[in-house]
Amino acid sequence: MSSFWSIWITVLTLLVIAGCAVVLFWARHNTTDIKEGELMHHSFDGIVEINNPLPKWWYYMMWFTIAFALGYLLLMPGLGNYKGLLGWQSSIQDARSLAEIQAKEAAAQKAGGIVEYSREMAAADKKYGAIFAAYAKRPIKELAYDKDAIKVGQRLFLQNCSQCHGSTAKGAKGFPNLTDSDWLYGGTPEIIEQTILHGRMAQMPAWGDALGDQGVKEMTAYVLSLSGRKVDQKLADAGKAKFAMCAACHGPDGRGAYLNGLPVAAGAAPNLTDDIWLYGGSEKTVEETIRYGRHGVMPHWVERLGPDKVHVVAAYVYRLSNPEPKAE
Repeated sequence: MSSFWSIWITVLTLLVIAGCAVVLFWARHNTTDIKEGELMHHSFDGIVEINNPLPKWWYYMMWFTIAFALGYLLLMPGLGNYKGLLGWQSSIQDARSLAEIQAKEAAAQKAGGIVEYSREMAAADKKYGAIFAAYAKRPIKELAYDKDAIKVGQRLFLQNCSQCHGSTAKGAKGFPNLTDSDWLYGGTPEIIEQTILHGRMAQMPAWGDALGDQGVKEMTAYVLSLSGRKVDQKLADAGKAKFAMCAACHGPDGRGAYLNGLPVAAGAAPNLTDDIWLYGGSEKTVEETIRYGRHGVMPHWVERLGPDKVHVVAAYVYRLSNPEPKAE
């Protein structure tokens, strides 16, 4: 917060409290020419007001609230950039990475400050850590069909994953649908868990400079033809002749970089022969992908959630695309 707004908030807050005190003090005394206990000179709907003093309990209660407000503002943050004598803060809100959050939390604790979020998380880990540890000892395929474990996994998913994948896990442009059977890196419980733990990074390079405008159009036509789309066959044939540069990742037939669930290239590449497109399957979008590449990032969660909680989330995600147990 800038110094101007910090001063503005501080002055305005203190003026309001001071104003309440002045009004309260003024209202305590009779400022009319009518003696206390006598009728006032006006009535409303047949009700006549009597000039009575403020009830003592109400009067002292109001002074107490004013004193409490001043004490609270002295001890806790609330007046602009003032941090309060207790050094309390709800969370580390100005950090840009998990490492920075942890460093600032440690510095705050060393200085005797209180970070409420960290304190509550520590209390929760102490209370529920044993439950997650017990879940972590069970196989994901078993945990995925445990009613209580799935409720826990769903809550963790909604808190941490729904911002990208959606609350129903059906995804959005650039974020995969987790409820179908299409998996770029594999949909086994172990691979799902590794994806959540360590994240993924897309490695689709830009081919605009290498292919040129005409080459991009030709490659787009061929890629669309792989999934049965109607295209200009002359352009598609020209694109097919250039597809060798893409086969290293997508395979010579464009079916992707997985064979029997195992990666056949350094980075998994999507199947171009189906009708599933992470960024959209329109001609314009496919051309954009080829020209500029894609560099989506799935963040890692091992530091944020820890292995035990990730294990439960992996069970929930596995269950989404496998609603019924598979026979071994």
